[in-house]
Amino acid sequence: MAWDEWEQLKSAATERGDQQMQLNGLPPGEGGGTGGGRGDLKVSEADLAAVGDHAFKLHGRLWPEARTPVARSTGRAADDLVGKSFALGGALRHVAARWDKQLGSLMDACAHISNHMDFTKKTHKDDDEHIKRNMSSIGVLDRGFDESYAPAGKKKT
Repeated sequence: MAWDEWEQLKSAATERGDQQMQLNGLPPGEGGGTGGGRGDLKVSEADLAAVGDHAFKLHGRLWPEARTPVARSTGRAADDLVGKSFALGGALRHVAARWDKQLGSLMDACAHISNHMDFTKKTHKDDDEHIKRNMSSIGVLDRGFDESYAPAGKKKT
């Protein structure tokens, strides 16, 4: 959004007499907010696994499919151009080096996503198990406060 467009929107809101501006959201009752509405983010373990799996597979394909076939022909072309005193040969080498660097960054990002999805799945699974263990022990605590478990002579009548 351009600055001029932003200023026009602010002016229009002021002219309408709106009490406040609302950014990045919907008015209450239209799916925005929290409390079980359509706007709540939900993700399943299967979703996380799918994202991690795709990132892992893409990482494995990137170098052989995006670099290896091009590297030999680009290197030969650059060498040939440099050998014939064309400045374009050095430029082609520079482009190839930048491509390798950018490809490496993309591969790092894919590995990071894949590893993070694995970590997230494990963390949430451990959190869920911890909550389940703690919640199941509440029943044991409740029984301890039940009068039927009171020491002899201390029961209410």
